[in-house]
Amino acid sequence: MTAMDQSAMSEAAREIDKLMGLHPKGFDLSLDRVTRLLDILGNPQKKLPPVIHVAGTNGKGSVTAFCRALLEAGGLSVHVHTSPHLVNWHERYRIGVKGGRGKLVDDAVFADVLRRIADANAGEKITVFEILTAATFMLFSEHPADVAIIEVGLGGRFDATNVISDPAASVIMPISLDHQPYLGDRVELIAAEKAGIMKPGRPVVIGHQEYDAALDVLISTAERLRCPTAVFGQDFSAHEEYGRLVYQDEFGLADLPLPRLLGRHQYANAAAAIRAVKAAGFIVTEVMMEKAMMSIEWSGRLQRLTEGNLLPHAPQGAEIWVDGGHNPGAGEVIAEAMANFEERQPRPLFLITGMINTKDPVGYFKAFTGLAEKVYCVPIRGSESMIDPVVLAGSAYDAGLVAEPMSSVGQALDAIRELAMPDLPAPRILIGGSLYLVGDVLADNGTPPK
Repeated sequence: MTAMDQSAMSEAAREIDKLMGLHPKGFDLSLDRVTRLLDILGNPQKKLPPVIHVAGTNGKGSVTAFCRALLEAGGLSVHVHTSPHLVNWHERYRIGVKGGRGKLVDDAVFADVLRRIADANAGEKITVFEILTAATFMLFSEHPADVAIIEVGLGGRFDATNVISDPAASVIMPISLDHQPYLGDRVELIAAEKAGIMKPGRPVVIGHQEYDAALDVLISTAERLRCPTAVFGQDFSAHEEYGRLVYQDEFGLADLPLPRLLGRHQYANAAAAIRAVKAAGFIVTEVMMEKAMMSIEWSGRLQRLTEGNLLPHAPQGAEIWVDGGHNPGAGEVIAEAMANFEERQPRPLFLITGMINTKDPVGYFKAFTGLAEKVYCVPIRGSESMIDPVVLAGSAYDAGLVAEPMSSVGQALDAIRELAMPDLPAPRILIGGSLYLVGDVLADNGTPPK
């Protein structure tokens, strides 16, 4: 790292950079190290407001954002932990504000917590993710709020967030194949890991599940632990009717605006959030639900870029979308959204894709077969685990797509601009395949999450 890069970093980012040099990157699934550290820190995880704990392969971030929007619509202060971040580490920690919208953690406050945690750890073996999780508990225990929403990092059973012993509600979102080296190569094995966040007698909300094998594991685990359980499609549901979102559960029916987050998969995510907030013991009014549907925001998920540094590289009038979905299940819901856009306003679809080597690129690309004109495969800046664009283009070809490697997103946009025909509709461009790539794009575009 150059001196200029170092000076441009935030105080907290410099602290994390130091930790990266001392401790291993990645995940080492165990609760022993984080439990030891939290004990030294005075067990801040036991001093939190009511916690909604969220796991799942896809939809974790969206349901977390919906829960936050609902609770803030009711005037509550809401702490939110998500991972990974897109551009800045601070995005992982949103500090609740009474009667208003939560704000990303202050840099000096974040840096101070990181230094205190590093001092307490005293150089013992630990991963950076475990330190960052300890920071979640420190920050959320030291700043009063009405509720905390905490997203699992990886899996559930041995994820560092799973020291939460008494959640107000646990939420399990759609499960599909991802992180197989850590979680198993069958959906029922992955479901068993995710179900590890369920706690005896505590409410559980199970979001839409594509695979019956996963659903069976989740329900049987909840029954064994005697958890009050609400299952999407059985105990609550949501669907579109006449351009409105109809939500229904055992408490009644609500006629709501369609959510601002695009894609039909967001209807089920919104429903899971409504039911989760109720399960956690909070009152949810129809006014709160309406306000939440209109105010919900979640960067990097079917987000359209309407301004920024990258737009001049694209053809005039082009639509540019970014989405961090990176596994076959995510590919299917994103492709469905693109197909719906195509029905309403036909445009040629181009993909600009970068992925890391723990993913299933062929499975992701298959969702776009017959839909995308061409794929431009790009590197992910600074990633040691990215798939080489030439190799990634081969995966796209194996999935039945025309593909070409490129050196950057900007070069790919330039190539699409050169292909654009003045007598045809301007193209629709989807940049995705990795949250890391989306983070690079938002940074380069000058539109980071706020």
